[in-house]
Amino acid sequence: MSTIRTACVTGAAQGIGRAIALRLAADGCNIAVGDLPAQKALLDELVDQIQSKYGVRSVAVAADVTDEAAVDNLIATTVQHLGGLDVMVANAGVATLGNILDTSIAEMERVHAVNVKGTFICLKAAATAMIAQG
Repeated sequence: MSTIRTACVTGAAQGIGRAIALRLAADGCNIAVGDLPAQKALLDELVDQIQSKYGVRSVAVAADVTDEAAVDNLIATTVQHLGGLDVMVANAGVATLGNILDTSIAEMERVHAVNVKGTFICLKAAATAMIAQG
């Protein structure tokens, strides 16, 4: 087994996810980065930065973490392009700011879908890949 680890980070186009991806790359990990399709250009820029600055391999995949097929594709692409998966950072998340009395059920369901369901989908897909690779 190679000593180079491969990590996948969701919500990586900006903020904490981007910082995590850059830190893992600085530590020598190959990195798969995922975020919403609307963020693909930012993901591609991040891949370029990771590869040029840290000399590790990286791949960007547009994936909505609430979509199981999209997450399965993210993990499959990670394994295919980077040779496996060792670390899964299910970072994607959303928040609704404001008074609970002003928060709609639809807003609450969106937060739950991304933060709870999305984390579950990511970790299940990652665990499946990790078990398959031994």
